[in-house]
Amino acid sequence: MVIFSTDNPWAFAFGLLGNIISFVVFLGPVPTFYGVCKRKSTEGLQSVPYVVSFLSAVPWIYYACINSGSNNFLLIAVNSVGCVIEAIYVALYLAYAPKKAKIFTVKLMVMSLGGFCSFLLLSHFLTKGPTRVQLLGWLCVGFSIIDFAAPLIVMRMVIRTQSVEFMPFSLSFFLTLSAITWLVHGIFLKDIHIVVPNVSGFILGVLQMGLYLIYRKRNVMVLEEPDYFGGAMPIVDAQSCIIASNDSVIDVDEVKEGKDDVHEGEKSFEASDNGPVANSL
Repeated sequence: MVIFSTDNPWAFAFGLLGNIISFVVFLGPVPTFYGVCKRKSTEGLQSVPYVVSFLSAVPWIYYACINSGSNNFLLIAVNSVGCVIEAIYVALYLAYAPKKAKIFTVKLMVMSLGGFCSFLLLSHFLTKGPTRVQLLGWLCVGFSIIDFAAPLIVMRMVIRTQSVEFMPFSLSFFLTLSAITWLVHGIFLKDIHIVVPNVSGFILGVLQMGLYLIYRKRNVMVLEEPDYFGGAMPIVDAQSCIIASNDSVIDVDEVKEGKDDVHEGEKSFEASDNGPVANSL
């Protein structure tokens, strides 16, 4: 196995650039989790993207270790850093998430890690050499596509709440840029396992940026408690309130007459020793 090589300088250059950009992407949620620690609440934050990112990095490390291709050190480095950072995010989420969200996150972690370990054991005893590399490579492709698709849950929440609070544009931009650099890296290495997931990452990154541009000026108040996914539904839409007020026609004379009726009712109530019992419906 060749761990570090510059026999393909373009692949090495884009892989190194991909490491730098991926590191920026990994640090993107830091302000979000700073707010979580400050508020001591996850509110509408999703755990799925961080769990999937952690689980996606693990098989790539093993794939880079057993693959005989060049520049594997770059894959090992970026995914090792990703494992550590995403694990910290998941730990912080579990510290401040509501009970249902904690249970769901733990179940997701245990089931996914258990499935991956089972796959490694089966591939170790049932396959050898290139076949094992191919199987693990396609497993990495699957995890990476899920990793890129995980923000679809956040995109769904953006559409439902009409708020981009948990999907900053800079994070989507760097995610797209990272997908582009790793895509070019995979093309120079002629490694389809690197190329395929980053094509999906590029498309989804562009969709996220487009969604941000659509909803960036929307003003929505989120009041409902989040579900076990950590999502939230919009309860009050300021724009809807404005439209409703513009469609309503208020007669000033009717309002004044209504006030007079209420005033007379209060007087009759005070004058009676056995007044009516107020009944709230």
